[in-house]
Amino acid sequence: MTESAIIEGIKRGDEKILDFLYKKNYKMMVNLIVKNNGTEEEARDIYQEALIVLWQKANTTDFVLTSKISTYLYSVCMNLWRKELDRKGRLSYDSVEKGEIMDFDKQERIRIVNKCIDELGETCKKILMYYYFDNLSMTDIAEKLGFANADTAKTRKYKCKQELDKKIKAQYTASDFLD
Repeated sequence: MTESAIIEGIKRGDEKILDFLYKKNYKMMVNLIVKNNGTEEEARDIYQEALIVLWQKANTTDFVLTSKISTYLYSVCMNLWRKELDRKGRLSYDSVEKGEIMDFDKQERIRIVNKCIDELGETCKKILMYYYFDNLSMTDIAEKLGFANADTAKTRKYKCKQELDKKIKAQYTASDFLD
């Protein structure tokens, strides 16, 4: 089910969408709360509140989703949990692990980039993987792929990177990549 189909379903009042979202993201949201001094019961309550927030926001005329739904729900859960912790006085706002959000955002960005890399041609895919993931030099890449020299590999890498950038920008908004 696509993100836009989910939002449209929410706007239509389709409660099956709510059930779908609940099941799809439940484990991730519970882990977030439990890792930050919460119980599973508290996590369920916070997650249900986050789904209500999404449901209400999606039904406003000015609602624009600028991230993945799971990212949105994660942020809402984190904010609701911080408020709950402040209310309970168990932790101060600053002591909630901010690394959890950053790790999730990093994973989401990696997933987006990998999806777009998979859409590239085989040669571009190999060049970018060799360079960015295997840390091979341009000379090594030229050898592996049978290019005339390192300069040829460098030029091809530049063109492949431009193509990847276009794919990412065409499919995702800048806010998907902002911290």
